[in-house]
Amino acid sequence: MTEPTRLHWGCGNDPQPGWINSDRSPAPGVDMCCDIRDGLPLSDGSVDYAVSIHALQDLPWADVPKALKELRRVLKPGGVLRLALPDMDRAIAAYRRGDAAYFFVPDEHAVAIGAKLVAQLVWYGSTRTPMNWDYAREVLEAAGFQEVRRCAFRETGSRFAEIVSLDNRKRETLFVEATA
Repeated sequence: MTEPTRLHWGCGNDPQPGWINSDRSPAPGVDMCCDIRDGLPLSDGSVDYAVSIHALQDLPWADVPKALKELRRVLKPGGVLRLALPDMDRAIAAYRRGDAAYFFVPDEHAVAIGAKLVAQLVWYGSTRTPMNWDYAREVLEAAGFQEVRRCAFRETGSRFAEIVSLDNRKRETLFVEATA
């Protein structure tokens, strides 16, 4: 049995062995240094599954659909995309209940809980498109994905049990899987 071909898109400084590690910035272990908006240097239908951990939100809103269509293009029919996204709804819920400890923003950057909410939502300017379940589902479906489902940390609804191996940031993350 052959090993599945798996893509770690937006790997940043955390490339993983056994994955095709892709990021727009060069770093040790990055196999493909490219901008997804210009296309990935992979053949159509060549990847069994792809994972992106806290990367999609860094694209401008208008580029998110294009990136998802590109990820769908490289997935095999029935392939799976797993996204880990900063969950805007969780941040708003923490703000509403007055839970300042939820936020990863130190007091020297923002003291008031509303200020912490804003800093966390835009993550010091890197987040260009805040994410929640409704938006993630709609944009994935518009990109042609099917079986879009919300998942828990380290939980998969797919046949690829190891797709969850890159999961992190349990407290602040929305995990979503979709089938090509």
